[in-house]
Amino acid sequence: MRVVDSIPHESMSITIMQMNDKYQVRFEAGPMEQIFKFSVEEVGNLEGLKKRIDDTFIATTRKRFNEMFLQLRG
Repeated sequence: MRVVDSIPHESMSITIMQMNDKYQVRFEAGPMEQIFKFSVEEVGNLEGLKKRIDDTFIATTRKRFNEMFLQLRG
């Protein structure tokens, strides 16, 4: 697996990795991480994947991190 790109964000690390015919997008915030997997057939290429990881996708992922953090503290 190799890192092919990243998406800048003020409160999360977003890394795009590729291996064979799959992309993985890793979101990291503090001690938590979320990984989403996409096939190349599904998104086409790196630019197609980055279009899929839009502001709404990122906001939903951030919300999930907030829920995860509350669960960790609970």
